[in-house]
Amino acid sequence: MQVIEKLKNYEIILGSASPRRKELLSEMGISFRVEVRSGEEIFPETLDINEVAGYLSREKSKLFEITGIGQNQLVITADTIVVVEDKILGKPCNTEEAKNILRLLSGKVHRVITGVTLLTRKKSHTFSVSTDVFFKQLSEKEIGYYVTHYQPMDKAGAYGIQEWIGHVAIEGINGSYFNVMGLPTHRLWEELSVF
Repeated sequence: MQVIEKLKNYEIILGSASPRRKELLSEMGISFRVEVRSGEEIFPETLDINEVAGYLSREKSKLFEITGIGQNQLVITADTIVVVEDKILGKPCNTEEAKNILRLLSGKVHRVITGVTLLTRKKSHTFSVSTDVFFKQLSEKEIGYYVTHYQPMDKAGAYGIQEWIGHVAIEGINGSYFNVMGLPTHRLWEELSVF
């Protein structure tokens, strides 16, 4: 458990309000506290889609740099985007937008990309992980049921793989399941071991 021993030298800060990220980091056996800094999630339109999540996670980490990082603090920030047909889907603003996003994902393959930034006073490192998700054709009743009974508003792409829709609508994935939840735990573990 070399990583856990190494991390004992740091106060780990998760710079995210996401309950999924908090849960996953806890399940990795890492002790941390949550501290969220507010900022706008804006990126240059000229940026390649594959670089957007990493860029946004770096921008989130810069909010910690501005106010200063303690000598032994390690900040983890992350951002997840959903891409279908070269279009980035954000979090829905309302029920109708959530339904429209799910209609767009229905019967298609989409990509979930999570960018993660590790930051200390001395160094910073960003990486991204991409997962392909295969959605079955969703009926209007299924879309309506999910949006009514679950929490699509706080999720990029208007769905959570760990919720009902993940059980009944996802035919398969190519890549990390936990990346789709919002934190690529395997890759994070590897990156922490050499950071």
